[in-house]
Amino acid sequence: MEKTFELTVNGERRKVDADADSSLLHVLREVLGLKGSRFGCGQGLCGACFVLLDGRPAPACDAPLWSVAGRTVTTVEGLADGDVPHPVQRAFLDEQAAQCGYCVSGILVSAAALLAAQPRPDEATVAAALDRHLCRCGAQRRMIRAVLRTGQSMVDTAATGGGTGTSHPDPNDADGTGTDPAGRGDGATAVER
Repeated sequence: MEKTFELTVNGERRKVDADADSSLLHVLREVLGLKGSRFGCGQGLCGACFVLLDGRPAPACDAPLWSVAGRTVTTVEGLADGDVPHPVQRAFLDEQAAQCGYCVSGILVSAAALLAAQPRPDEATVAAALDRHLCRCGAQRRMIRAVLRTGQSMVDTAATGGGTGTSHPDPNDADGTGTDPAGRGDGATAVER
């Protein structure tokens, strides 16, 4: 039996008529037309469906609608500021950090939550935050590098009091020269090694 539920989705208060046991993912995709979050395993284990629930990463595939009533949901579409991508979305594009892209929406919301809580994480912290997300394409190193660069960029932008936040300096470029500190000359950063 359908009931009316209220929740805030991407900053907008929404009323949804649906069965109380409908999954949040179903409501987002099929009722509200937000197709960024994807169905993967259906058990909350793969990360493809992750959204932010009250600012924290959570699976949407196994969250019944009744459990999210009155809460705030942010999908990958809600990370952007209008037409301006979130800095981590921009970094993923710059780093070409996705292959097929199926898992990326969940990874982006988890990365955004991490950066909101810890603006300058180290590589191990990023890897731990993204560990729940399954990616079969092998782009994990580029994803980690994109998150590290986003954190550095956000810290640099805050320190200078503005800017566009679109510059993504290499966190492994200790001397600022743009050269490989290990002297390998292959252009690979320490994250890739």
